[in-house]
Amino acid sequence: MMLKEWESFHSGVWEKEINVRDFIQKNYTPYDGNEDFLQGPTQRTKDLWEQVMELTKEEQAKGGVLDMDTKIISTITSHGPGYLDKKKETIVGFQTDKPFKRSLQPYGGIRMAVKACEDHGYHVDPQIVEFFTKHRKTHNDGVFDAYTPEMRACRSSHIITGLPDAYGRGRIIGDYRRVALYGVDRLIQDKQYQKDTTRTIMYSDVTREREELSEQIKALKELKKLGQIYGFDISRPAANTQEAIQWLYFGYLAAIKEQNGAAMSLGRTSTFLDIYAQRDLENGTFTEEEIQEFVDHFIMKLRLVKFARTPEYNALFSGDPTWVTESIGGMGIDGRHMVTKMSYRYLHTLENLGTAPEPNLTVLWSTRLPRNFKRFCAKTSIASSSIQYENDDLMRMTHGDDYAIACCVSSMRIGKEMQFFGARANLAKCLLYAINGGVDEISKKQIGPKFRPITAEYLDYEEVMERFRDMMKWLAQVYVNTLNIIHYMHDKYCYERIQMALHDKKVTRWFATGIAGLSVVADSLSAIKYAKVKTIRDEKGIVVDYEVEGDFPKYGNDDDRADGIAYDIVHEFMSYIKGNHTYRGGIPTTSILTITSNVVYGKATGSTPDGRKAGEAFAPGANPMHHRDSHGAVASLSSVSKLPFKDAQDGISNTFSIIPGALGKEDAIFFDDITFELDRDCACCEPGSELETE
Repeated sequence: MMLKEWESFHSGVWEKEINVRDFIQKNYTPYDGNEDFLQGPTQRTKDLWEQVMELTKEEQAKGGVLDMDTKIISTITSHGPGYLDKKKETIVGFQTDKPFKRSLQPYGGIRMAVKACEDHGYHVDPQIVEFFTKHRKTHNDGVFDAYTPEMRACRSSHIITGLPDAYGRGRIIGDYRRVALYGVDRLIQDKQYQKDTTRTIMYSDVTREREELSEQIKALKELKKLGQIYGFDISRPAANTQEAIQWLYFGYLAAIKEQNGAAMSLGRTSTFLDIYAQRDLENGTFTEEEIQEFVDHFIMKLRLVKFARTPEYNALFSGDPTWVTESIGGMGIDGRHMVTKMSYRYLHTLENLGTAPEPNLTVLWSTRLPRNFKRFCAKTSIASSSIQYENDDLMRMTHGDDYAIACCVSSMRIGKEMQFFGARANLAKCLLYAINGGVDEISKKQIGPKFRPITAEYLDYEEVMERFRDMMKWLAQVYVNTLNIIHYMHDKYCYERIQMALHDKKVTRWFATGIAGLSVVADSLSAIKYAKVKTIRDEKGIVVDYEVEGDFPKYGNDDDRADGIAYDIVHEFMSYIKGNHTYRGGIPTTSILTITSNVVYGKATGSTPDGRKAGEAFAPGANPMHHRDSHGAVASLSSVSKLPFKDAQDGISNTFSIIPGALGKEDAIFFDDITFELDRDCACCEPGSELETE
């Protein structure tokens, strides 16, 4: 018998098992029309946003942090309700008991929590410090207990950089839609069944599984209490659009109350929520204006996700980012597009509330998306510069049509896959180590293996490549081993209970590595191969600088000579990664997406054979080095498109912003008739696209 909350929904497998995708496929309504139905902000929305702006000014005036918890450790149920204005908010909930107050989350590392507070003039309660120093081990303590001297050295020299050893690992998308569709009681029942049916011989993996399922059940019970704190019974399914958004948001809120992570992404919620909106519009339950208001208030809450960060973290990831990524649109495997009216409503918040980097609204792009939606995306991109685009046609082949982006470019099936996220291997520095026999060009310490350094005055390509391959093999091994420790300790001391409670029992784990400095390496090797590169040494014979004599092909100009080098480096490094054991059977992959951290990585790296000087920034992501792409945007994008996605399924990013004039079009012409359809079917190629955030 169908529940009353499910009345008028089409039946399917989703009724008998936890299967949100089946519910969506059976019930969603593709929308081919234009944006004329959209509604502007209500007076309540304007008032609330004005309040947010005032609080933002206060926060900025105080140096970037308005308030911080120092006595209450954040849990799902640790705080009472928090509001901007209870009478005006249609979607409620904050991480603490008031907006802009950052929570205290010491499980990742007490030293990080203390430093984040002290750098802003706050002091953590001494009893909490003592407890997490003497009595309760943190993830950070576990990691550093297990690190080898070699790992510590690689970390401090930044040949492995941005390691998540003191904060949440992120890249885990809970299927928050399950809370709305099924209610918490049904989810608890499902998890209890999973626990009751584990294997009966207590091998270590079975013991771990039973403990994790127990923690997930506890987290779900706490989630139900979180709803009660705000006066809602989320034990049952949501009955309308407002409840569906609120229930879903409580699931997400529980996650961010538990974890101080980067990449606390939302998932793929708009098409799901549109099913409720369509039903309510047809039944007369809500008007279009009311539904847009719910969406505006929801997005407003997502914009106000705030974590306590250290200055080091902020230097690595500039702009206080959280990567609350929502994936919109895309194509279904049955050939139907998945654009709905709710896809428009989400993007419309960039007009109703103004432009913002969070949440990271990401369009899953395909040339087969409806023309009206593509026009709307282009128009909104130009007006806001706040939409990210991802190539749906590439990712759908691997993950199907119910995947989402975690962080900025990392794709995974919602509730069925997760990532062991893993910082970056600095391949530019690795190349310098190959030349200097494992000696760091800045500290002059022996960090890498004591291989024979290159002693010639001029670099020989074949000799450099032989040494570079050996050094990459070494780096891949120490990198993977370091990540194995990080994720072992994360599961042990900082487990994502509620996020994993919103996953299936059987989860595919991607072992996500990353590459920093790809274009620097490609250009450096191209210079060595096609020009002449002279080494400049210090008094100890260590190469500290280079002189390039003659010209050389540069990555980013659609020149196969340079682009082929970049391709080979990605493929070879990935093959070395795959040669190592990964924790919990994680499937190795890599990414090229140093978007917000390329400056920091560059500061830690000496001069390189491409002519880049010590301390200069790397190019972001897979972009060509600055000012070296001399053949135009399409040539630059062509170079990026040649990189092997099969080796970098964690994502390849290209930060690219275009104004109509750059395409040879005036605004009026551009908006009136969009004539572009680029052959390569690459999301990065679309006008106005900004593949920002890390």
